[in-house]
This record gives sequence, C-alpha cells and structure tokens, in this order.
Amino acid sequence: MQARVAGPYVDGTKDDPPRERRLGVLRRLIPLVKPHRARLIFAIFCLFAASATMLVYPWAARYAVDVGMGSATPDDLDFLVIGVIIVFALNAVFVWLRHYTLSWLGERVVVDLRALVFDRIMTLPLGWFHERRSGELVGRLASDVTIVSGVVSSDLSMALRNGAQVTGALVMLFVIDVKLTMLVLAVVPATVIVTVYFGRKLRRMTRAIQDQLAKVSGQVQESIGAIATVQAFVREGHEAKRYRDGVEGAFGTTIEMVRLRSWFYALTMTAGYIGIALVVWLGGRRVIDGELSAGDLTSFFLYTFIVAGAFADLAGLWGSLQRAAGATDRLFAVIDTVPDIRDPEHPVALPAGKGSVKFENVSFAYPSRRGQPVLTNVDLDIKPGEVVALVGPSGAGKTTILSLLYRFHDVDAGRVLVEGVDVRDLALGELRRTFAMVAQEPVLFSGTIRDNIAYGSLGTPTQTQIEAAAKDSFAHDFISGFPDGYDTIVGERGTKLSGGQKQRVALARALLANPRVLILDEATSNLDAESEAAVQAALARLMEDRTTIIVAHRLSTVRDADRIVVIEDARVVEQGGHDELMARRGTYHRLVEHQLIADRVA
Repeated sequence: MQARVAGPYVDGTKDDPPRERRLGVLRRLIPLVKPHRARLIFAIFCLFAASATMLVYPWAARYAVDVGMGSATPDDLDFLVIGVIIVFALNAVFVWLRHYTLSWLGERVVVDLRALVFDRIMTLPLGWFHERRSGELVGRLASDVTIVSGVVSSDLSMALRNGAQVTGALVMLFVIDVKLTMLVLAVVPATVIVTVYFGRKLRRMTRAIQDQLAKVSGQVQESIGAIATVQAFVREGHEAKRYRDGVEGAFGTTIEMVRLRSWFYALTMTAGYIGIALVVWLGGRRVIDGELSAGDLTSFFLYTFIVAGAFADLAGLWGSLQRAAGATDRLFAVIDTVPDIRDPEHPVALPAGKGSVKFENVSFAYPSRRGQPVLTNVDLDIKPGEVVALVGPSGAGKTTILSLLYRFHDVDAGRVLVEGVDVRDLALGELRRTFAMVAQEPVLFSGTIRDNIAYGSLGTPTQTQIEAAAKDSFAHDFISGFPDGYDTIVGERGTKLSGGQKQRVALARALLANPRVLILDEATSNLDAESEAAVQAALARLMEDRTTIIVAHRLSTVRDADRIVVIEDARVVEQGGHDELMARRGTYHRLVEHQLIADRVA
C-alpha cells in the first residue's frame, strides 16, 4: 500500500508548488511558536524598542548641525551627546534581548520541526521508503531543516527589525518634508518589481540545488554503506567520479544563482542610489531657498539611509523567505503524509493466546507491480506452539507472508488473523509486539551490546534481565570475555562482532521481547558449523512453548519442523512433514534434490 501525500510533493518531484502555497506555507510554522507566545511577545517588544531608539540618531544629528550653525552653547551639545549615549546603551540592551529571545524561539521551532518530521517518518509504511533512497531522504531532511533554521533563527528577526525601522523612518521623513519623501518612495515600485521577478527565478534555482544536493547525499550514503562491495570491485574511482559529477552539477547551478543574485543586488542598489541622488538635488535646492534647514536635510538623509538599508536587507531576505517556503513545504509534505498502514479508529484488544496465525484466501501484489501477484488465494492455519517452515524458490512469496503478518502491507483480498482477530483491527504496536524476528543478517545498532539486547524490551530492562536473555541465547560467555563486557561497542550494524556473535545478540534481543510468535528468517544460513551449533542450541531454547515460523532456503534446517509449507508461483502447493512431502515426489522433493546436487557440486 502507498502512503497518501497531502502536500504537493515530498522529494522535489514537482518543480513548483501552487501559487497560494509559496510564502503562505510559512504560516504552518506558527503552531510551533504558539506554546512560547510569551517569549515572542517579549521579543517583539524588544524589537520595536530597539528600532525606536535607532530613530533617535538622525534627530540628534539634525539638532547637532543646527546647534553648530546657530547660537547655542557647547553645553547644549554636551547634553545632547550624553543623551544619545544613554539611548544607545538602552538600544544595546534591547538588541541583546531581542536577538537572544528570537534565536531561542527559532532554535526551539527547528527542534520541534525536526521531531515532527522524524515522528512522521517513523510511522510511514515500508512502501513509502521503497520508493525513496534513504540517503536522499536524510539529506533532504538535513538541508531543508537547516534552511528553515536560518530563516526562523535570524532572517525572520532581521525582517521584523527592518520592517519596524522602515515604518518609523518613513513617518519621520513625512514629518520633515512630504515632497522629498514622495520622491524617495518613487523608486519603491521599481524595486518591488525587480524583487518579485528575481525572487521567482531564485526560488526555482534554489529548489534545483536542494534536489541535486539531496541526490548527492543519497549517493554518498549508498557508497559508504556498501564500501566493502565498492572496494571489492575496485570501483572507488567510479564512485568518486559520481560524487564529483553530482557536486559539480550543484556548483554550476549555484553559480547561475549567484550571477542572478548579483544582478538583483546591483539593480536594487542602483535604484536606491538614483533616489538618493534625486534627494540631494531637490533637498539642496530647498535648503538654498530656505524651505529646509541644514539640520533637517541632514536628518532626512540619515532617515533615507535607514530606509534604503532596510529595503536592501528586505530584498535579500525575500530570497531567503522563498527558499524557506520551499523547504517548509517539503517538510510539511512529509508531516502531512497520511499512512495507509495505521491504527484503526477503534482497535480491538488482542485476545489472550499462544500464537495462533491464520491466512484466509489471501491475495497480494506490491503497488509497483500490480500485474504480478506475489500471493494468490493463500490459505494457511498455524496452531499455537506449532513449528511451521515456509520453503520455496526465490520470489515465491515467503518473505511477503511475513510482511503481511507484521502488517507492513495490507492484503488485496482475504484476511490475516492473529489469535482469531484480523490484523487490520489491531493497534500496530500491539500486533507487532506479538512477534520477534531473527533475520539472516541481524540488524544491530551502533551502541553497546547492552543497548542492543535491551532494544527488545519496551521498558528499561534490568542488568539481570539482560544477562538472563544473553545466557539463554548462549551469548553471555563471549560477551563477558570482552574487556568492556556488556558495554562493548558493536560498531555500525554490528561490524565489530562475528556473524555468530551478532546472531546470538539478536536472539537475546528476541528473548527479551518475549513474543508469542518467533520468526526465523534464514537465521543460521550464513554461519560456520561451530557458530551454527551454538545458535541452534539457543534457538531450541527460544522456540520452547512458542509458535515458530521458519523461512528457509537450506532445506536441511527444516526437517524437524512440525509442518513444511511449500510455496511456488504465489500459491501454497504442498503442506506436510518432511518424510510425507518427500514421498509425494512433488515440488518439495524437487527442491531437495536440486539442493543436494548443488551441495555435492560445491
């Protein structure tokens, strides 16, 4: 099944969001700020207070010029300077408070946004991940959140500050001289047109760069994750070239964006300087005619520079806001994704039992391969405590049965029942806690052995419980032999442990989970004889009084199963014990014969 995406795109699959969602999508960040509204109000107060104190400087300059050209005494100037210093000291206090508070709010929003995105990612079905490279998704998450972080933490603060200063300075300009102010504002429409025109182009280029870098991030993670394969096939140069080509492509697009932005800055600055030149011309004439004092003209120039500087900053911030809108849109597209595989509105409680599993006339095909059914009319009834082996050629549907059991996918037809209840009626957490899987290549996390064993428990298991699970899985002895014991770091994916050691740690984790149904997916196929013997002994203990489902390619490992289920061409074609199936001389007999021949050849 496929998750339904509520946003316009998730991984940059569309070039441009709808017009109404461009900057408007930034409003989606408001709910993240609401819990901290008191801080926001305080920050806005500090922002306006700091902006107001900045407007004192041009007025003081005006007074100083008029004092210098008039008949006032030096004491008047001294008094003015002392007052300005006090005002600027207050400005420093307000600036510090504003910057700290808004930065705190910005970082808080980013932390909450990261958590929201990751929380949603953790609930999305496997099909969603199958259509995306995990490295690309991680790169997208990192780059988009970083862009939003920059805007929320600093750019938004600057935008509010500049907006307040523009408003205040314009009021003062109108107070000084209306005609000159209208002349200054004459350049604004041209600046706005230039800003909108270049903003659209910059947004598209920024999105293209983000998409390219996300793909490069995906390639990096893929290459590093498969570094042994890369080196084994001597493809280091090939992977390095792929990476270099990717970053060079992003560099080329970035340079195009830099060139466009340079034109943008040049044109907006030119428009501003033309406005200032006109003010110099007209203002000078009004001073000569006695319509303005020299101090008035001086303060008018300074207020004009405040307006021009603020507009210049706002023009630059426009591009940042466009980038943030695109990044926010992508992040909320993930957050808004509604998984098809989710808890029912009114989940049924899982009845007490010992692991009854039943497939009733189940058919299923993966969404990307609707014309190729993986399972067709499958009926399978596994009794509590029974050991059932699933065998068949590769691609027959064995692993798909496990996926449907965990409800990683939903059936297209039929029902999957656990303890007599349809899995679609159960809460996902309760359903999946019913099982514990030990895979052919167990996944360990890059922490300690203790952490990896404790991962099987929802709570915080005691050291005694962890050691008991390790002893039952025959892992305690080798763990105790390490200098750091249970605090030994296993490395990424358990690379510091041997295959048999990893498998026994995974078994201990499964024991601690205490499942009703144990699932073994080729749990011993990659082990040497000595490690396999130890793991088999641990498995025997783990399988006691539990329903066990074994998926096996090595048919020698399933001879003692209570029942062997043979799957071929998406259907269950045979069921029975080993001797019974061999006597039938059907599919199972053929598979065993082929494997015996392969083993002799090997």
